[in-house]
Amino acid sequence: MMDPVSVALVGVSVLLTIGLAAFAALKGWQAWLDYKRLELASGIGDVTLPPAGGRIELADLKERVRKLEAIAAGIDL
Repeated sequence: MMDPVSVALVGVSVLLTIGLAAFAALKGWQAWLDYKRLELASGIGDVTLPPAGGRIELADLKERVRKLEAIAAGIDL
């Protein structure tokens, strides 16, 4: 069996490792948020582009209209 001191040392080392990983993740998250705040404040972010889904829907609607016009004109696709 393992003695209680070694079990305690393993437990403390695991907790310390988890704590350090959480601290590093938190610092990275804060740095990313600061970067995004700076990007928004300076206007570097490209917020004028429409979402890709809108462009796809528009292309789909244009294709449907083209097909309906062809059907109305009697052209066989």
